[in-house]
Amino acid sequence: MRILIATDSFPPNCGGSGWSTHELARGLRARGHELTIVQPRPGRPDGQREYDGFVIREFGVIAPAVPFARNYLKNERLYPRLAKALRRIAAETGAEVVHGQHVMTIPAAVDAAAAAGIPSVATVRDYWPVCYWSDLIHDPHAENLCPACSASAMRRCVRPRAGLAWPLAIPLVPYMRANLAAKQGALARATRVIAVSSTIARDLAARAAGLEPRRLLTIPNAVDVPAIRATAEAHRPSRQQPFALYMGKLAPNKGTRHLLTAVERAAIRWPLVVIGDGPDRTLVERWARESGRDVTLTGWLPREEALGWLAAASVLVFPSQGPESLSRVLLEASALGVPIAAMDTGGTRDIILPGRTGLLSATADALGDDVARLAADPELAQRLGAAAVAHVEATFAADQVVARIEAVYREVISCHA
Repeated sequence: MRILIATDSFPPNCGGSGWSTHELARGLRARGHELTIVQPRPGRPDGQREYDGFVIREFGVIAPAVPFARNYLKNERLYPRLAKALRRIAAETGAEVVHGQHVMTIPAAVDAAAAAGIPSVATVRDYWPVCYWSDLIHDPHAENLCPACSASAMRRCVRPRAGLAWPLAIPLVPYMRANLAAKQGALARATRVIAVSSTIARDLAARAAGLEPRRLLTIPNAVDVPAIRATAEAHRPSRQQPFALYMGKLAPNKGTRHLLTAVERAAIRWPLVVIGDGPDRTLVERWARESGRDVTLTGWLPREEALGWLAAASVLVFPSQGPESLSRVLLEASALGVPIAAMDTGGTRDIILPGRTGLLSATADALGDDVARLAADPELAQRLGAAAVAHVEATFAADQVVARIEAVYREVISCHA
């Protein structure tokens, strides 16, 4: 098959969604399919680059650092331009299906496929179809998540994000509602929609207007377990003593405050290694100074180095406050057999089976108790890690996941014909 993949991100400098798209592309290439990859690049001109034997066509996007203006240029202004380019590329390459991978590319991919007379597939990796901010957090300091993206809810969620200027942002609520409706409309027009976790699928079925249940499938992100293990072993750090690890963005939705509370509650003597960066970095640095704890902040690391640290960790602390879709960090930690203590949020239960492949908690204090439990019981930690490996191999292995997506392509191409 000839497949056109439109993706918001792709390695080497990307987050979990980019690496998951890369795993899909590698699997499809190994199965003999012809791939064309297109990536919009905010703040960059049109161009082309290569990674892992793939040629990535870059589509330049003007995107100033002004919140609502940036979103408008990355959405409403981008979609028709990108759709036109994707339609042209589909014609050039003889593409039989267009697969959009994220919020910037799915609306354009759906419209391009319709204009080209071929089917479209959309993979939803977080909550952008049901939340303007994509994280369901209406207040960073509240424990509960936003129940619905109504006009009144939008007025509440604007306040903590706009700060003292929030009254000036209230008139933008109609734009926010129209933006969300347009994205839901594009998703409803896709031939098939893939949700990466059971939680994403439930939210889409309940809250994405116009999306027919028959078009919605649940297929997780793919994990190349042997490749992850080989990379991790080749990049293990020299540090030998036990340590706890946090890996991810330092931001409220990732639970930075929960992390600090949990580590204090656990009262373990292990060092804490923090891989990542973000707006909460100064909070972590101040906490480390005031508490006198042994904390190493590495900033962002190349993926190979990060996997090496992950493989060497004695426990992974996963404090996420926002509703995780299907965390790549948890998948990779499970593939490496790392004991995990995690907050029970979003699609995490698809990866962590409570008490079987890891420990789940509902509060920061309970998370700390789980960290302490894993540190004090090596047999439990080893048992959970071994079960996590088996679960990942049985459920998320790249060969199985790519085969399921390949079957979706064949079905929509056949039906479309």
